[in-house]
Amino acid sequence: MAIKKASDYTIETRRNGRFSVHKRGGGLINGEEKTKILQAAGKVKVLKAKAKPAPEAEAPAT
Repeated sequence: MAIKKASDYTIETRRNGRFSVHKRGGGLINGEEKTKILQAAGKVKVLKAKAKPAPEAEAPAT
């Protein structure tokens, strides 16, 4: 089921609920390019990794 058709690609929903992005020529788009397209269409949110707390300085052993 096509959700959005653009001049360069088509976004479709798979039966399992995930999205696939097809090139105009028939190939699939994967990776970061797919993520950018889905994010621009408002279909997915990209979460940033939480920053790790700075390691505390260990007390020198006496």
